[in-house]
This record gives sequence, structure tokens and C-alpha cells, in this order.
Amino acid sequence: MEFFFQIVITGLSLGFLYALAALGFVMIFKSSSVLNFAHGGLMAIGAFLFLVLSAWARLPIWLAFLLTLIGSFSLGFIIERFFLRPLIGEALIEVIMLTLGLFYMIKGLLLFIFGGDLYSYPDFLPPVLTFHWGGIEVTGVYVATFIIGLIFLGLFGFFFKYSSQGIYMRSVADNQPAAMALGVHVRRVFALSWAIAALVAAMSGIVLGIINGINVHEVSDIGLKVFPVVILGGLDSIGGAVLGGIIIGLLETFTGGYISTGLREVIPYIALIIILLIKPYGLFGLVEIERV
Repeated sequence: MEFFFQIVITGLSLGFLYALAALGFVMIFKSSSVLNFAHGGLMAIGAFLFLVLSAWARLPIWLAFLLTLIGSFSLGFIIERFFLRPLIGEALIEVIMLTLGLFYMIKGLLLFIFGGDLYSYPDFLPPVLTFHWGGIEVTGVYVATFIIGLIFLGLFGFFFKYSSQGIYMRSVADNQPAAMALGVHVRRVFALSWAIAALVAAMSGIVLGIINGINVHEVSDIGLKVFPVVILGGLDSIGGAVLGGIIIGLLETFTGGYISTGLREVIPYIALIIILLIKPYGLFGLVEIERV
């Protein structure tokens, strides 16, 4: 029973990490219908930027964290302005292929700079985050992941529900022509969506680095695990991204704990295939009906 609860806690922490990563992906899809294959690259940039500022430049952790988020937020604006905006009005497949090209460009650049080595952050988590309950031990890394995930998911939920920019983003996601007719600056919404998505990706990359260390291949490729999460929850559902992340996180840890650690890496994609066959629009995705 203690092993069971240990797996549940670990799975929930991992699930919140996946949910946080999926949030940025869903945000871009809701506002522009673009599948952002560069999401894993944005996670890697955030993770390595925090590494440079905290471990190499030896800045205070809070300052390194703040500068990483500001830099990632700015990078999102730059990507949208110089790479995505020129393709407005072009076929959607061209935009999607551009994001795939951005992913490999970012990954290649990071490999050129940092190589394929494994790096670690300075040990900055307070020991008080580690707690014991009977025979169950939860390390500070997973507790920090759980707390960070809750805080940021709560902040973004508040942003989308109550802030003017969040409401504009929701209106553009629901109906772009109607939003434009009401005076919403759609291009500005697109830029803000990419900026926030890059910030969320950086936050996810930092959390992943705290858990497993930082490796260009691992951090960038984990962006692919966002797909099972968002397909399960629904490509256009923020709440679905949260639930999908938790389900995939629990599925991974239970598979690794009770069946096989090798199968753990494959099970999200097995779930992806099953979801697409049974419920292609996910648990909370909107079913599109085309009338001829």
C-alpha cells in the first residue's frame, strides 16, 4: 500500500508538469489552430537559460528564474513577429512545418553550444520540502513540482477568466471574424499567445531539469509527450490539458512501477493511438461538424 501511494504522489507531480507544458501548446492552438511542434525546443531554451544564469553566472536563484521567464516571454514575441506573422493567410500546413523546422533549428543550436552532456542545477530546494509519512518518502523535487504546477495553473486560470487580455484571447479562439468585428487586435493576441506559451514552456523545462537534470535530447523530445496529453484532454481545452496531464502522469508511473520501466516511455503513445481511435476530439474537445 505504501508503494501504491508513493506512485500516486509521483504520478500527480509528473502529471502537473505535463499539464503545465500542455497549457502553452493548447493556448497557441486555441488562438491560431497551429500545432506547435517547436514546443519542446522552447522548453529546452528555458531550461538551459536558467542553467546559464543560475549555475554559470551564479546569479541568485530568484533573479535567474525571473530573467529566464522574461527572456522566454520576449522570445515568444520574436518568434511570432519574424517567423509566424509573415505566414498569415498561407496554408496551415506551411505554418505547422515552420514550427517543426524551428524545433530542429533550436535543438541543433543547443547541441552546438552545450553538446549532449547532462547538466544539473545548483541544489537550491529547501530540505523542508521533503516529507515522510509512514514508509512513504516524497522528495523535495516532486513537492516543488506539485506546488509550482498548482500555482501557475491557478494564475493562468485567473488570467483567462478575469483579465481583459485573457478574455480577448478566448474571444479570438472562439470566433476570429467576430472578435475582429468587435475591435479585438487579433495579431496582438497571436503575439501574446506565443509569448505566454514560450514562458510556460520555459517553466516546464526548468521543472523538468530540477527532476531529471538537463540534456538537450531529453528536454526537447519530452515536448512530444505533450501530444498524448492534449489529445486526451482535447486540443482546444485548457481544463482538458490539466486532466490529460494528470492521467498521463499517473499512467506512466503505474506502468513503470508495476509492469516495466521500459514500457513506461511507450505507454503515453499507446494511449494516444487508443484515444484517436475511440474519441478523436478528446474528453473535452469540441466536435467540428462540416456541412456540405
